[in-house]
Amino acid sequence: MVTRAIRKLLLDRLSAYPAVLLSGPRQSGKTTLARSLSSLYFDLEQPPDTLRLDFQWEELTAGNRLIVLDEAQNQPDLFPRLRGTIDADRRRNGRFLLLGSVSPALMRHVSESLAGRLAITQLTPLLSVELPASKADLLWLRGGFPDGGILKPARFPQWQRDYLDLLIQRDLPSWGLPAKPAVTRRLLHMIAAMHGQNWNASQIGQSLGLTYHTINSYLDYLEGAFLTRRLPPWLPNLRKRLIRSPRVYWRDSGLMHALLGVHDKNDLLRQPWVGASWEGFVIQQILGLADARGWRIEPHYFRSVDGLEADLVFQSGSALWAIEIKLTASPSPQDFDRLNRAADLLGASRRFLITRTSQPIDSPKGGVVNLPVFLRLLEKACE
Repeated sequence: MVTRAIRKLLLDRLSAYPAVLLSGPRQSGKTTLARSLSSLYFDLEQPPDTLRLDFQWEELTAGNRLIVLDEAQNQPDLFPRLRGTIDADRRRNGRFLLLGSVSPALMRHVSESLAGRLAITQLTPLLSVELPASKADLLWLRGGFPDGGILKPARFPQWQRDYLDLLIQRDLPSWGLPAKPAVTRRLLHMIAAMHGQNWNASQIGQSLGLTYHTINSYLDYLEGAFLTRRLPPWLPNLRKRLIRSPRVYWRDSGLMHALLGVHDKNDLLRQPWVGASWEGFVIQQILGLADARGWRIEPHYFRSVDGLEADLVFQSGSALWAIEIKLTASPSPQDFDRLNRAADLLGASRRFLITRTSQPIDSPKGGVVNLPVFLRLLEKACE
């Protein structure tokens, strides 16, 4: 079994709170991780498990074993019961581990019944730091879902297509998305085509016959399902004119590649948007690691109208990081110079150009590095 990077954070949170919610997309490995921590597991989508939990509640909660409750949002009556049990003995921590995809219902139940009693953690699909270095390009191509090809090669890309079909037909409507499945499918294709570009809800809305308000509300649901990510612009107090629209990325590169008809690495490298795909993959690896370690990072991007940019900007402690991402093994001095000019404008104390170089030039403050080197530097800085 793959050792997940979030495991230590999860154990730390269980030692500090009576309950922990492990959220994340379906099929990202939540159940496998949870069952490695406790065999006392209940799938609340299954009536026999729901009945067994109800019947044994007093006995189970009187014991000292961790109780794992999967798909907790399917049982709204459970949350007041959890609150009462926790409040009866607030000194006991590590009692309940809840699993679920972030749906409006789940977060509403959590906020109404378990505020102050529960910590929230987020599991991503598999990350590069969790796999051998030899699998890095396969991870980029196939994405990080354990059953989607990174561990079982023959399943890509059909697994991704089936996964998206299930979300479109069942999960997204059940979570409240009002769009018809055909509209959702077209919207997902359009977001894949615009991956890494500035978001233009009006343009997409015109193509789908919808208002930009409706398109933005649909995007909220897709973000809640961990399909997409919006990066807002970093807007420092500068006299330069800046791009102010957010950028939208697919979180999992394998899902995006399956939507766009990519089957293998050679096929991927022939695509005109391959650089944007690599950029989104790198951003996901950085932010996924931050989630797994519990670092508080609010990601942004920066771009001025005259072309100075940083693909990822975030504050960590007192340091402002500016990162540019290039799909090249031979970065030029001009590439780093452009990043430096943008970083100087921002006042960034750390600036890194992430490429596929085999000869990284790095220091704690900046340099030209590859992704594994950058992630190691980030770990040291955020420890």
